[in-house]
Amino acid sequence: MPKSHPAPSSDAEPRDRTVRIGDQDVVYEDTGVRGGPTLVLVHGIGMGHSVFRALAGELGTAGRVLALDLPGFGESPEPSSPRSMAESGDLIVDFVKQLGIDDPVLVGHSMGTQVVVEAVARHPEVSDRIVLIAPTVNAAERSVRKQAWRMVQDLVDENPRVIWIGAVHYVKTGPRWFLRKLRVMLDHHIEETLPEVQAEALVLRGADDRVCPLEWVAHVTELLPHAGMREIPERGHEAMITNPDPAARLIIGHARGE
Repeated sequence: MPKSHPAPSSDAEPRDRTVRIGDQDVVYEDTGVRGGPTLVLVHGIGMGHSVFRALAGELGTAGRVLALDLPGFGESPEPSSPRSMAESGDLIVDFVKQLGIDDPVLVGHSMGTQVVVEAVARHPEVSDRIVLIAPTVNAAERSVRKQAWRMVQDLVDENPRVIWIGAVHYVKTGPRWFLRKLRVMLDHHIEETLPEVQAEALVLRGADDRVCPLEWVAHVTELLPHAGMREIPERGHEAMITNPDPAARLIIGHARGE
């Protein structure tokens, strides 16, 4: 049965905060209204929480939105060494527990899907509902050269705003940390963890996404015990940046159990 939610309150002012998790400061943005579902947004490699700003604005009309910067990205300081995907999943769980959030919807984009999958596979009690947007890494193209080429192809027809946002974030991350985390990302085989996920999953793909081809995303969906896939027309890998409304509507519906 779909979950029922009380009418949201009008508390929608953004709040930038920092939470201490172990020896790591994690910066996050707290937006949206209270009374609906709580959504935790996890970005991809080289990005940060601000990449979700337009999407968070749409999602925030229906519930509370927490978008965080993974260690070494955005405003969160760089740790001494990159966490494995499993350890990053643990960090998300600690983040949720430290903030006292009950049963949030975890939303991951690109590398963030790997983090979300590890979080709910290792800690099924943390969430019973997840969203995976453009899940990585395509098992048939798991190399730095191939992934770089696909990203370039994906950006050819992309909106200049997407390219600018990505460039700003990549410069902030820096090449050294990006490459260290990229190795961790490529070493992680999401397909081995997907069958362990018991949460209800919505898998989203931009129909023009060259990084995550249809065959791969369909395979991801098939490996999940409880999942459905939707494509967003005329969108690439960054399916939720330019005109986030289609993705937001699908995510809100899933969060409400519709």
